[in-house]
Amino acid sequence: MLNSNNSYVAPQSFILNGIPGLERVHLWLSLPLCTMYIISLVGNLGLVYLIYYEESLHRPMYFFLAMLSLIDLLTCTTTLPNALCIFWFNLKEINFDACLVQMFFVHGFTGVESGVLMLMALDRYVAICYPLRYATILTNPVIAKAGVATFLRGVLLMIPFLFLVKRLPFCRSNIIAHTYCDHMSVVKLSCASTKVNVIYGLMAALLIGVFDICCISMSYTMILRAVVSLSSADARQKAFSTCTAHISAIIITYVPAFFTFFTHRFGGHIIPSSLHIIVANLYLLLPPTLNPIVYGVKTKQIRESVTKFFQGEKVTS
Repeated sequence: MLNSNNSYVAPQSFILNGIPGLERVHLWLSLPLCTMYIISLVGNLGLVYLIYYEESLHRPMYFFLAMLSLIDLLTCTTTLPNALCIFWFNLKEINFDACLVQMFFVHGFTGVESGVLMLMALDRYVAICYPLRYATILTNPVIAKAGVATFLRGVLLMIPFLFLVKRLPFCRSNIIAHTYCDHMSVVKLSCASTKVNVIYGLMAALLIGVFDICCISMSYTMILRAVVSLSSADARQKAFSTCTAHISAIIITYVPAFFTFFTHRFGGHIIPSSLHIIVANLYLLLPPTLNPIVYGVKTKQIRESVTKFFQGEKVTS
């Protein structure tokens, strides 16, 4: 935006335009998104409470699952209420600083979520490869420190984004073709070079996403070697079954994440913007919606705890 001294300054606000080209069906699109958001709230809050309430779930695997549920809740709550306001009430304006805060939380929480998935893979590695030492390796202090370190990594790596965007001059339209403030969507409105932002974004993706995926891949490679070496078919099936829910969570999280990341940087002229924005919203909403369902269906202890909870009994380990 141009001020009286012919210098470019940050706009006071942005206009979040929702999903361009689909304005006529915004109301209909909001219905499944709202339903998924309600399911995610109920499912994740219920799962966290169940893990707190049931003594049989006071184990490292479920503590990490509680972390994942809390992060999922925070991630979708950062964006979905704002998107619903756009779809229902046409409230599209967002203050510049509020946009930066939303951008920080979106990327910070997704970074933390990736780290928690990595910790859950390491938990499965220890449980399957070192079962007799599982309780002594993953003690409560170790779990707490790992959770804090993962949170700090996700948050600290996102702080530079605020300053990198704040320094940019904006001379183009203040309309963001999205339902929330995403780093690349905001940066594209700048009239200056955004090379530093792009390079740092790639570095952050490497330090978080690529690092976590490498750790997850290494963990499951060693898990696979350990499981294949088991002599009993029942033991192999039981070991694999403890990992199916986590593998499902990884697929649910990373597939739309990679789609969003690569289309932003390399497929902007190939992928329709409406499809990109829909997938970007699903990227933040699918994991919170499906993870409690997947773990509830795939994990025997959680199914039993839910049954006991509704029967009014407390499960003991």
